[in-house]
Order: sequence, then structure tokens, then C-alpha cells
Amino acid sequence: MDKRNYKLKELISKLNQPKILVIGDLALDVMVYGDTERISREAPVLILQHTHTKYILGGASNAAHNIASVNGGKVGVIGVIGDDYEANDLMNAFHEAGIDCSALIKDKDRKTITKTRISGSCSQSVTQQIVRIDRQTNAPLSAETENKLITAIINELPKYDAVILSDYHIGTITDKVISAVVETANKNSIKVVVDAQKSLDRYKGIYSMTPNLPDTQKQVGFFLNTKDDFIKAGNTLIEQTGADNVLITCGDRGMVLIEKGNKYTHIPVFNKSKVFDVTGAGDTVTALFTLSLAVNADPVEAAITGNLAAGLVVKQYGCATTSILELLEAVPENIYTEN
Repeated sequence: MDKRNYKLKELISKLNQPKILVIGDLALDVMVYGDTERISREAPVLILQHTHTKYILGGASNAAHNIASVNGGKVGVIGVIGDDYEANDLMNAFHEAGIDCSALIKDKDRKTITKTRISGSCSQSVTQQIVRIDRQTNAPLSAETENKLITAIINELPKYDAVILSDYHIGTITDKVISAVVETANKNSIKVVVDAQKSLDRYKGIYSMTPNLPDTQKQVGFFLNTKDDFIKAGNTLIEQTGADNVLITCGDRGMVLIEKGNKYTHIPVFNKSKVFDVTGAGDTVTALFTLSLAVNADPVEAAITGNLAAGLVVKQYGCATTSILELLEAVPENIYTEN
């Protein structure tokens, strides 16, 4: 066992210690399953005989769920929900996962973000998703709701060791919310990690961000193929945000960490086999990256931990989670990075 392998296992063993706060677009994934029965006479559509319904924490909620699975529930969420039936389902899912949702803001004029996937199967075949129904409010937050959200952030954030801003661009993460998070976190020496898909330069004064490759390329305006491309892109994001580092996730190419001072580290995928579903893998990377930073791991170690976790959840269907035991078992004997 090499030194990095031993140090990484020691780090992973401590991931149940820190408390993490997730702020963002909290969502519930409703998975409806049925067996294909026949074609309807009313329209050329399948009739499914319902078998079961599964509720999964999605969107920013998935990052919180990943953390709760690893640290035993030392995680809280702040976001906006509606005054509707789906809000109860989402809060029940939080309670079952051991996630503190006491600081949620209820707005009767907004819908609780819900993504319903209907899947069918017939004998001797795999389950196939047929349709997805999204339920959400895309309008900006009202001034009243935004102020309540900011008050909750100012009151709750100092209780935590690190914070994740998870922006699915459904309205929760406004400019004022970003400012409140960064100002409160910096006053309390708390690291802020951002997971967003666009407008990455909105996030000033953060510690890190974890964009994927396509979103990074859109932000910087050029393709990333070589080491120099990644360094240039990472430096651009660091200059735009003031971040200490940027972790760019690249799918089956692994991930690239760019730190201040042109420091480049490429972390390959440790196990490319058995990839079943990449849904939510980015949330997993952000969650474990942040957890690791909260126990004083250096950014490379934190990125490797996130990489290991993503390699585990993509073997499962839908938004999935992992555990400390699974992570320890997944640590390879030799860990390679390219500098």
C-alpha cells in the first residue's frame, strides 16, 4: 500500500465528522413503475399496471442525501418549497434520510420541485423510462421569500463546517442569496463550494466550484482538449470568481483540478466498468469533495474521494448514494494522477 492509499483511507474514515449545509433548488424525484399490459384503445399509448412508486431526493437534495449517507445525517438543507402535497413528500424523504429540513422556506405561490418519471417493463426485458413530468416554478423569488431565505442562511450557516451552493437554475440561488452565503461563510471561515451549470462568474469570493466539461467550455468560450486548455479555463474561472481552485468533471475522462498558481492535476476514472446510470453523479462528486475539504483534506485528496464515490453511484439506477465502508473498499492499491 502506497502512502497516498493509506492517507486516503484515513481521510475517508473521518468523513462522518463534519456538518455540511446544502443551499439550492431542492427537488423530489418520483419514480413510478409498472408492467406493460397492452396498447390503449383511447390513444396509441402503453397501459401500465402500476407495481410501485419510489421517492428519491433529487436536485440539490441529492447532494444532501449523499452527505447524509456518509456522515450519518450531519447535514441540513435550506431552500424553497410550495404549500402543496409534494412538499409533504419531500419533507418525509428528508426525514427518512436523516436530513435537517427545519429551515425550509414555504411559499404558497410556488410549486415544490418534483420530477416524475414513469417507467414500464415487460417480461424478460429491462425497465424503460417512458415519460418524465416536471413540476416547478421558474419565476424569480418574491422579495418576501428571498428575504426569508437570506435570514435563514445568516442564522443557520455558522452552525456548519462547509456549505454547498447547488444551483439548478430554478430560482433559489439569486444574486442576493449568493452574497449572503459568501459574506456569512467568510466571516465564519467556512468553505463555500458551488455546483452550477451556467453563469459561473456570478459566484464571487467562493472557495471552489465543480462544473462539468460542457458547462466549463460554454463559460470560457473554447474547447478543452489539452493540459494547457484546462489550465487556461481553470485560471479564467479562478479570476472570475476569486476561487482557490476549480474541479472540472469530465465524464469517462475523469476530472481535472486546477489550483491557483497554474497547478494542474488530472484524476482518471478508477473503474470504467459497469456504468449503468450517470444521473446525479455530479452531485455525488460535489458532496464528497466538500465533505473531504471539511476534514482538512487537500483539494487533490478531496477530488480523488469525489471520483471514487461517483464511480460507485453510476453502477446504480437513478440518484444513488454511497457509504464510508463502500468508499474504503473502493480505494485502489495504486492511485495515479497526472500533474
